[in-house]
Amino acid sequence: MSKEIAMANDTTVTVVGNLTADPELRFTPAGVALVKFTVASTPRVFDRASGEYRDGDPLFLTCTAWRDLAEHIAESLAKGTRVVVAGRLRLSRWENAEGEKRSAYGLDVDEVGPSLRFATATVKKMARSRNGDGFTPETPADDPWSTAAPAAA
Repeated sequence: MSKEIAMANDTTVTVVGNLTADPELRFTPAGVALVKFTVASTPRVFDRASGEYRDGDPLFLTCTAWRDLAEHIAESLAKGTRVVVAGRLRLSRWENAEGEKRSAYGLDVDEVGPSLRFATATVKKMARSRNGDGFTPETPADDPWSTAAPAAA
């Protein structure tokens, strides 16, 4: 079965919320980067009794990203950052030490970025290095810092 067909049946979602902690970057024994982070999304709901808006029940969603995306997330985002995350919803099932069945939804991240509703961001495009060992920041041709020399003492 091709990857496109398998992914066609995945449930994709987009979540907007805040990171509850700094992303945790790890590496598998094979050296593949993965990052885990949790997004808290709290809806605003209208309370008819008071005539005001209030915070609704928060949704906490554990997100996982792999490879270059994982490293970019770990380098770019921190606790409290408001993000827009898109990915595939996954259900995990397990039994705890007492034999009780448990389940939780998580998100396999395909895309993530900072929300610009209440913040600004500067984007640095990453370019593949010539030796193929990963990504390096691309330096614009008109960047004065790329040719700057230390000031004479």
